[in-house]
Amino acid sequence: MDSERTGGASTTQDAENVDTENLAFDVFARACPSRGTLEHVTGKWGGLILSALHDSTFRFNELRRRVDGVSEKMLSQTLHALERDGLVHREAQPTNPPRVDYRLTPLGSAVAERLLGLIHLVEDRMPEVLTARERYDTTRAGSGEASAARDAGRAVVAGRGGR
Repeated sequence: MDSERTGGASTTQDAENVDTENLAFDVFARACPSRGTLEHVTGKWGGLILSALHDSTFRFNELRRRVDGVSEKMLSQTLHALERDGLVHREAQPTNPPRVDYRLTPLGSAVAERLLGLIHLVEDRMPEVLTARERYDTTRAGSGEASAARDAGRAVVAGRGGR
């Protein structure tokens, strides 16, 4: 059944070369190319980059400052993947020094809208998540790992200061 849903493709290379107009995509199928795009969108940095670009067009270093903690290398790799997937548009300006702007494509904007809904849901429900973590850690209090995880969670909450 997996091969039927992915046009019989057995490798990622084959999946990229199939006739996409007559293909039913199934992210659960191993060779389906939608799996790679989903990984780019939902990975640690992809979702944050798409969400940041939803607000505005950014230059590389502006985007790096906006997505706190992303390395230059990871930002570059993620932007390339998102550009290849048609979610981000890279525009190089012929200036000295060169200026490169990144913005969402219409497809990227649609994806970012949905991601922002998920992000806002998670942020809004964090008190429940933290309560669940505390309850989980308390029931496993004998473990040194549970205590360390609990302390780390408190440090993050104390430093966040809200939205």
